[in-house]
Amino acid sequence: MYDVKGHLHEVLDVLPEGVRLVAISKYHPNEYILAAYEEGQRIFGESHEQELRQKHESLPKDIEWHFIGHLQTNKVKYIAPYVSMVEAVDSLKLLREINKQAEKCGRVINVLLELHIAEESTKYGLTLEACRQLLDEGEWRQMQNVRICGLMMMASFVDDQEQIRREMLTARDFFDEVKSRYFADDPAFCERSWGMSDDYPIALETGSTMVRIGTAIFGPRVY
Repeated sequence: MYDVKGHLHEVLDVLPEGVRLVAISKYHPNEYILAAYEEGQRIFGESHEQELRQKHESLPKDIEWHFIGHLQTNKVKYIAPYVSMVEAVDSLKLLREINKQAEKCGRVINVLLELHIAEESTKYGLTLEACRQLLDEGEWRQMQNVRICGLMMMASFVDDQEQIRREMLTARDFFDEVKSRYFADDPAFCERSWGMSDDYPIALETGSTMVRIGTAIFGPRVY
């Protein structure tokens, strides 16, 4: 078996205190997840509802599942009973649906607002202006079953490290703006989720509190 435990510790050893690891386990088998679990890892990220459901049903119940991909509103009801966090809320429509389904389950679901900062058109997310508008309009304040815990973004997939750093610094500055304008009295709003296998060292330099790492731990996708 691939040395999941060794690679997990290589990542954990460089994470500063206060930075949490989301181990991206999509397309990887249960035995890989269990290997990381045995080393104390509890947060895992998935991006397909059916795969996530199968893993949730068959793996330890104290795992915190993060939904990390683009989430369609019609899939929310399937993950609402157990998902710990939805990391990529990119519209008010999706936020409403998560709130609605969480209410049906008697739960409060943690979410992050996804920013579109990278110059690649394939990325989802809110522009900074759209994010300001969503927060200004204030409907989220009435939603009792979602808790906005911070922001997430994906930097451009490029070799230019300065471009990656610029995009992450933009996200960090925007987090500070949003925190002071809308969440100054809310300690739950504290997460800056950026950094993946290729760029997490830069993310750590630019204030990330949560890195999403798959390949560097689990290796190439297994299926």
